[in-house]
Amino acid sequence: MDVAICLFSSDLRVHDQPVLRAALRAATRVVPLFVVDTGIARAGFVVPNRAAFLAGALADLDAQLRERGGRLVIRTGDVVAETCRVAAETGAGEVHLAAGVSGYAQRRERRLAEALAGDGRALVVHDAVITAVPPGAVLPTGPGRDHFAVFTPYFRRWRAERPRAVLPAPRSVPVPDGVRSGAVPSAKELCPGGWPSPALPEGGERAGRGRFASWQRSGLAAYEERHDDLAGDATSRLSPYLHFGCLSPVELVHKASGRSGAGPESFVRQLAWRDFHHQVLAARPDAAAADYRARGDRWRRADTEVAAWQEGRTGIPVVDAAMRQLRHEGWMHNRARMLVASFLTKTLYVDWRVGARHFLDLLVDGDVANNQLNWQWMAGTGTDTRPNRVLNPLVQARRFDPEGEYVRRWVPELADLKGAAVHRPWRLDPPARAAYDYPEPLVDLADAALRFRRARGQE
Repeated sequence: MDVAICLFSSDLRVHDQPVLRAALRAATRVVPLFVVDTGIARAGFVVPNRAAFLAGALADLDAQLRERGGRLVIRTGDVVAETCRVAAETGAGEVHLAAGVSGYAQRRERRLAEALAGDGRALVVHDAVITAVPPGAVLPTGPGRDHFAVFTPYFRRWRAERPRAVLPAPRSVPVPDGVRSGAVPSAKELCPGGWPSPALPEGGERAGRGRFASWQRSGLAAYEERHDDLAGDATSRLSPYLHFGCLSPVELVHKASGRSGAGPESFVRQLAWRDFHHQVLAARPDAAAADYRARGDRWRRADTEVAAWQEGRTGIPVVDAAMRQLRHEGWMHNRARMLVASFLTKTLYVDWRVGARHFLDLLVDGDVANNQLNWQWMAGTGTDTRPNRVLNPLVQARRFDPEGEYVRRWVPELADLKGAAVHRPWRLDPPARAAYDYPEPLVDLADAALRFRRARGQE
């Protein structure tokens, strides 16, 4: 075959890139193609933070392809129409693509396969590109069971799988002459409205590989004991690079599994959680918007309280710190994500979809599988085997920010409150409390917990 297309999606890298390697094996010349998908924009999924990261990732991918004698071909429009147009222009016989799990990705693959077949061309879909283990590779026993609904048995089977070998980056990427391409888009071109958060991570594979190399040396060994420390900021912060495919989950599993100790084992478990959510969504695409397990909830409409939660003005310092971190960095510590989700759904008793949408509006790593299913897990409508658990934010603060350093970092109006006192500013004497420009708590936590239990029929 003379020409094949490598259609990039959520796999913006050249190292351990099965789609690109397969296209290079199949043909003498390859078109590395990325389509700026206008369908995603119409769905409201294009937001300033992810657009900024994506622009950096595309620029880095183009630079790495140019180092190998190629370039990234950019088109804008409907992915199916633009890919078929490039195939017709270049005479490509095959299009290679990484398998997706969302309902949108699955429909796009079906449409593309049908359109290409009508022109006598083939779509080749590759597994274990976006996840470490393909969603359909680990299945429970029993007829009609198409995914694991509980993580622990899934993880046992996942650990028994042998991940594929890590692929080296190609030395050469020959591209046909004369392929029409737009310029690599800027963040503003990708998302004309709005401004990104001021402290976003740098996008691209090289930035991601550099971050992992540094964290592997300094943070991986202690990950198990330090990953919940809010102030310590000891997590890998690799989630944006995994979401855009700038890093390979297969390569991360291999590198972490090659190290002994509780830290690497705990990190691998987090990668398995990511795969777990992808296999749930692949089997149940409607879980992106519908309850995975309905609990008969009658969620409250609480616009004023939701706005306070979004702005970090709930009067609960650890919750407000986390929400302000999200707005400033486009990222939030995983433990903080859990406690603010519990606060919205279990304390304020607001629909998880409200919180999930706000996260998707700001998160650089805003991934439908992980975001929506983690929100459902905390709301008790997902795969959690204890759907009525409530994370008390004061207990969480005492355990994971005992000296209040995280709160003082993100809630500067309370910065001169020493130690754990920063978590309960309402205990100050009225004259002292009046000196702070900080709101009273939205709710009494004990009363809210009772309200939730009653709503769920527990009282």
